[in-house]
Parts: sequence; C-alpha cells; structure tokens
Amino acid sequence: MLTGILFALLAISVFLLIYVFGVISYVDFKMFLAQNFSTHIYLYILVGFFAQLIDGTLGMAYGVSSTSFLISTGVSPIISSASVHTAEIFTSGISGLSHWKFKNVDKQLFLQLALPGVIGAILGAYFLSSFDGNLLKPYITIYLFLMGVRIIYKAYKKINIDSKKFKKYSILGLIGGFVDASGGGGWGPVVTTTLVGTGKDPKITIGTVNAAEFLVTIASSSIFTMIIGIKHWTIILGLLLGGILAAPLAAFLCHKINSRWAMYLVGVIIIGLSIRTLLKILL
Repeated sequence: MLTGILFALLAISVFLLIYVFGVISYVDFKMFLAQNFSTHIYLYILVGFFAQLIDGTLGMAYGVSSTSFLISTGVSPIISSASVHTAEIFTSGISGLSHWKFKNVDKQLFLQLALPGVIGAILGAYFLSSFDGNLLKPYITIYLFLMGVRIIYKAYKKINIDSKKFKKYSILGLIGGFVDASGGGGWGPVVTTTLVGTGKDPKITIGTVNAAEFLVTIASSSIFTMIIGIKHWTIILGLLLGGILAAPLAAFLCHKINSRWAMYLVGVIIIGLSIRTLLKILL
C-alpha cells in the first residue's frame, strides 16, 4: 500500500509540474527522459539513498551529505542547494509518513515545531536572498559541536534529565527553520540536537523532527523556486528516487535502535560534521 501511495504522489507531482504549473513542458520532459537517464542518475540515486538513510535514522545530515557530494562532483553550490531542497520535499514527506506508521511521532511536539518552522523557513529564504547565509555557519557549527559533546556525555553517564524543563519548542522551530533556509541546511542538526540534548527520547525526537521537516522544506523550497527557479532535473530525480527507497528502512531502523546507542550515534555524527565544517571555514 505504501509503495502505491509513493508512486501515486510521484505521478501527481509530475502532472502538476507539467500541466498545471507549467514548470516544464511535456516535450522537455520527454527529452529529459531520453537524454538524462544515464549512468549519472544512478550515482544520484545512491547519494539520495544513503543521505536519507542517515537522515531518517539519526534525524539529520540529509542536506549536508547530499550537498557535499554534489559539490565534490563539480555541481555549483547554488544548484546543489536548490536540487537538494526540491528533492527533500518528497523525501521528507515519505520519511515523515514512515515515522508516523512506526509511531515515532509526537503529535503535539510536531505542531509546536512545524508551524513556527515554516515561518522561520520563509524568513530565512528571504534573508538568504539579501545576505550571505554562510556568515551564520561558524556560530551554528560551534553550537552543534558543543551539543554533540553534551549528548555523548549524557549517554555515557546515563543522566536522566527532566525534559519538562525545556518548553521553548516554538522558538526552537522558528530558529531551526530560519537556519535551514538561510544556511542551506540545518533543520535536523539544530532541532534534533537541542531536543535530544535536553533529554527527549531519540526515537520520538528523530521521527517528529523528520515529520515536521516536510512542511518546513515546502516553505523554503517555494521561496527558492520563486527566486532562482528549478534546474538540473537529473539530480533532483536521482536524489528523490534514492530517498524514497531508503525512507521506510530508515524509519524501521530508528524504531528498533537502542535509545542509548542512538544518542551515541547522533553525538558522533554531530561532532564529525561540525569539525569538518569548521576545518572548511578555517582552511
């Protein structure tokens, strides 16, 4: 049933893009299938698969991993970011549905994060069109590094923290959405890291953050589309197909994984990504 829903969503999306919104013509779509469905698309499918597997299991790093690979192959940062955000609309939606199926979503927390996150994403997208979002990255990276260390320390010491002490979910969603749009990614790292760091259960946190990311991504992608348009459909389709294949598996792994080990994994990946980003900034 889930597979049928996925293909139905894909078909509806193609129909809307071609016949309703006129983003691409039917002739262009046929030419795309004939010219671009080559060995390159399989690389993008592989990237999308592993990126979504990481994101759906740990709650972060889809944008970081996908964009890093695309840039390393010579794709410009702007095209990489636009392609990843467009594909992420579909992958985050499938991931959210999968987490909902495995009961990894807190409905109340979802609303508290998603609605402010949408507002933050819209503001962040407009901000990025006027200023360089990279200026925010050093400060965000240092914050994430410290949160990663904190999470690992709590997992190691088995400290039980009362998550009721943290109530600023709406503010967190607003900041997360703004950072994601203005910095080219970061919804998962900022929101998931903060919630897990305050003692929230990793499985529920990851599932809820992934589900909320769907609405946040729609908001930011809509603004980016109005500003720079949509290009490089080969990349988008490859990331999309790979992400769809990985989303149910990632949600299953998230549901089965031990909470303590999930905290270790989340902490390690945050520290690793933070160090990598800082080195790129400094060197």
